[in-house]
This record gives sequence, C-alpha cells and structure tokens, in this order.
Amino acid sequence: MILLGSFLNALFIIMGALIGRVFRNIPEKMKETALSIIGLAVAVLGIQMGFESNNFVIVIISLVIGTALGEWFDLDRMFNRFGQWIEFLLMRGKVKKSNSSIAEGFVTASLIFVIGSMAILGALDSGLRNDHDVLITKGIIDGFTSIILASTLGIGVLLSAVPVFIYQGAIALLAGAISVYIPEAALDLFIREMTATGGIMIMAIGLNIAGLTKIRIANLLPSIIIVGVIVAILFVFQ
Repeated sequence: MILLGSFLNALFIIMGALIGRVFRNIPEKMKETALSIIGLAVAVLGIQMGFESNNFVIVIISLVIGTALGEWFDLDRMFNRFGQWIEFLLMRGKVKKSNSSIAEGFVTASLIFVIGSMAILGALDSGLRNDHDVLITKGIIDGFTSIILASTLGIGVLLSAVPVFIYQGAIALLAGAISVYIPEAALDLFIREMTATGGIMIMAIGLNIAGLTKIRIANLLPSIIIVGVIVAILFVFQ
C-alpha cells in the first residue's frame, strides 16, 4: 500500500494533537520553556540539513527568487486566511478569544511537518520501493512534536495532518513517474539541494517557535519549486 506511510504519519500527528489537548493544563511556564527548547532543536535540525548542499549557490538563488515570488503572492496571508476560514467554520461564526488560535496552530504545524528531507525521501521510498520506514519514523517524531504544539497552540495542530497526508501521498503516488522521466543523478541532486533549502526554512521556523524571529515562512515555499527548476536547467544544458 503506497499511502501507508503517509497515512501513519498523519495518524501520529492526530494522536499527538489529541494527547496535547488533554494535557493542555500544563503550567504555562513549562509549556513556554518546552516550546522554546523545541524551537531551538528544530533550528539546529535546520542548520544540519543546510549543510547537505554541495552547491550552496543553488540554495541562495532558490531562496532569493522563491521568497520574492512568495512575497509577491503573499502566501503567508493566504495560508493564514485559509486557517482562519477553517477556524470560522469550526466555531460556526462565533469569535473565540484564546491564547492559541486554530489558524496559528494549523499554519505552524503544517510548515514544520511538511518541509524537510524526511518528507520527500520517505514519500519517495514509499512510492518507489514500498518502504515506509522513513515516514513511520518521521510520524513518531511529528507525533511527539504535535503533543507540545497542540498543548500550546491549540487544536489547529490536528488539522495539519491533512496537508501532510496530501503532500506526502502525492509525492509517493508520483514517485514512479519521477523515476521514469528524471535521471537518477538529477533526482539525487534535487533531493540534496532541496534538503538544504528546506533546512533554511526549518531553521527559520525553529527561531519563530522560540520567539526569536517573526519570519513569514510560507512566503519562502516557492523556493522548493525554484530548486527543481534550477536542477532541470543544469541537466538540460550540461
């Protein structure tokens, strides 16, 4: 079953979010400290991923062009509006004031769980080799992370399971076609540079979670597409 890994990943996120809401009465100072530590740990993970690149020029160009496009379309605002729309539907139009909005939880968790080398590599393994070990491992990590996020940011974290399943599932389903039409060397280069580019985003997410920055992460997402475009150009004109 090609989608098994993606399904289990999403399930772990849902379970973690529900557990996090049960223990949402954790002392505020404890949650703030735990969230800050997670933020710093995520930032360190991003830095580690960033060093995967063998040609950092690709990463820089992708981030600059991708961020320019993201700012132009204002993807961050679109993401937040979508989250607020979901919040409106769930609250049936009633305004609910709380320390953690559904929109914030949905956006933050979605970006954390979707961006990263494990999502791509795991989905490719599921699609190409029917091997779900990577996505199951990622799901366990995401599950523990969602416990803390849900206890702090709210039930919106649970909704992030939807884009995670769709994103990873789509990659898994298309993996066969990718292997047919893209040379192995090009695919390896894309994954490597994508990992590094995603690492920069992960680092920014971590710093945001820790409260050190307020970077509009969603506006960086087009950089992923730009990496693919650059890799394709390199292999066409080499």
